Amino acid sequence: MSEEATAVAEYSAEAKEMGDKIANMTLKQAKELSDYLKDVHGIEPAAGGGAVMMAPADGGGAAAAVEQTEFNVVLTSFGDKKLNVVKVVKNITGASLMEAKKMVEGVPATLKEAVSKEDAEKIKAEIEEAGGAVELK
Repeated sequence: MSEEATAVAEYSAEAKEMGDKIANMTLKQAKELSDYLKDVHGIEPAAGGGAVMMAPADGGGAAAAVEQTEFNVVLTSFGDKKLNVVKVVKNITGASLMEAKKMVEGVPATLKEAVSKEDAEKIKAEIEEAGGAVELK
């Protein structure tokens, strides 16, 4: 084999730094980056939910996809059964009754951050059963 065929790829310090920053982003930071790329550079999320497709700047090459594994649970409405929703929020967050009431009245309110899809769906079902509305981000 030639030396060229067995060479290990080398990456610039800038590429390594950017890659490490992206890999270590929180869900909130990743969402903000996604919004920025869409609004400023016209890079749209791919169809199909939690994946993001990025078009290369040079017009060719492969696209990168990232699947969302952690979700933020955001209360968007308490409906007409505020007291029921306050009780559920209190149980989910471990907050005091007054803190839970403030969260519910201050919608949108993030109830949980960086939870698994299963946990997020469970929380969503509990809130909806109580009469509220939740968004998973």
